[in-house]
Amino acid sequence: MQDRTQDKKKLIAGNWKMNGGIEANDALVRAIVTGLRGASCLAAVCVPAPYLAQVQVLRQGSTLELGAQDVSAHAQGAYTGEVSARMLKDFGARYAIVGHSERRQYHGEGDALVADKAKAALAAGITPIVCVGETLTEREAGRTEEVVKRQLAAVIHTNGHCISEIAVAYEPVWAIGSGKTATPEMAQQVHAVLRAQLKAATAHSARVNILYGGSMNAGNAATLLAQPDIDGGLIGGASLNAADFLQIIVAASHAVA
Repeated sequence: MQDRTQDKKKLIAGNWKMNGGIEANDALVRAIVTGLRGASCLAAVCVPAPYLAQVQVLRQGSTLELGAQDVSAHAQGAYTGEVSARMLKDFGARYAIVGHSERRQYHGEGDALVADKAKAALAAGITPIVCVGETLTEREAGRTEEVVKRQLAAVIHTNGHCISEIAVAYEPVWAIGSGKTATPEMAQQVHAVLRAQLKAATAHSARVNILYGGSMNAGNAATLLAQPDIDGGLIGGASLNAADFLQIIVAASHAVA
């Protein structure tokens, strides 16, 4: 069976991080839903867990998908504060971010745990957005390729034949929230490395969206999305502004997947 690469759409996923409020969410999601009509790419918002129910209702009848910012590696049990993939599925979540650099940095999440979280998401029918990326120190030491391949390899090893069902987000840690961004050529180089790694792991690698997650915004989205191996974006700050987020979605709709 061959991959239907021409049918693959780019994916723009907003990561609200620890932001939001009942009134602000209402205005933001309504504006996104209205502006999303006619878009030809996939679009999602990954929201804090307390707002899953609210956004599930607000997005009804639209093509906007719902995502979570994390998921437990455990199915159920005595894990206070954890949220299982089944719980996320109950609220209609299609995506779950796993291994974001902030989770790795502030919560000590290692490659093995990230791989287990991806496995838990896949088991519930949720697409994990697996984040990989290097710090500034690692980049300056020439270790970018080594780091991202190690991080992705753990997920491939744990999930085997299911690996074609994930999405990957390359997020150079030094570019997140800093206003800095890798040049399109720098980003494409790493995306090509990840694409080759996926191709070696599965015959269906072409269906995996590889997103860029390093301060993509309304100003640079079109140039980044024009790169051959950049299949979308994991959007931080710009996803909290409906006009900016929609402009990125327009750029993705016009880009060739």
